[in-house]
Amino acid sequence: MTGSRRFTSDVVAPKERLEAAWWFAFQSDKILVQPEPSQTTVPYLVDFAELGLPFLRQNYIGRLDGRHCYAVELPEGITPPKGMTFEGLRRIYGRIDEDLFSVAGRAVQIVDWDRMHQFCGRCGVRTKTHPTERAKECPQCGALHFPRLAPAVIVLVERGREILLARARRFPTAMYSTIAGFVELGETLEEAVVREVREETGISVKEIRYFESQPWPFPRSLMIGFTATYAGGQIRLSDEENVDAGWFTADNLPSLPDKISIARKLIDSFLERKRMAP
Repeated sequence: MTGSRRFTSDVVAPKERLEAAWWFAFQSDKILVQPEPSQTTVPYLVDFAELGLPFLRQNYIGRLDGRHCYAVELPEGITPPKGMTFEGLRRIYGRIDEDLFSVAGRAVQIVDWDRMHQFCGRCGVRTKTHPTERAKECPQCGALHFPRLAPAVIVLVERGREILLARARRFPTAMYSTIAGFVELGETLEEAVVREVREETGISVKEIRYFESQPWPFPRSLMIGFTATYAGGQIRLSDEENVDAGWFTADNLPSLPDKISIARKLIDSFLERKRMAP
């Protein structure tokens, strides 16, 4: 978040809609936006019905700088209103206000959770939206289904003035990034760091230090960032996830992830520290 604007999460919508609100509307994982000459934005209306679009479901998600926010699921196949378009969140990063982008990342996960929990996973009965919690409630067995996050660790491994970067098979270009992976049941975050680095590259690490975390709605992940120091081993690609990995210095970096990602923040932080070092 930047400046004085703040987002406050909430579940209970206002009883009356008297003021304009932000509407984060998604068709699948693409958001409805209005490209403007200066900056892309999302609909800001008293009621979403003003756009004349059908919608499947909507959820109140809170307030941004005191203005109400809603997440809306749209059906497939509808055409956006004139002057508007559907775009992926990654594509609008940098073109939309940072706070709106952050709330959009929250909204798409709520829409996805709502879509995936229309029926109880325990008994199969259609669920109801809980009136005061972000949950789906089963009227038959009483099970509550809350939004779920998949925690993942991401780590920048340092060896003096070098960093360990890998090229994943799934990357669309020859981009290299830091090592990352999901936390397994029963693991601490630090244990997950050690395991992921070893499994993906054969490298051992030590001195694991927390960096920062980042909500990552692609989809439903929480990225927990770390730095670590090389402790031994030679690079061995032991799984099918990566096609290459290597040690890089500031003057021979490959193509890197976008600045939207915590991976890039980890790399940029390392580069800044090395520039400041004597």
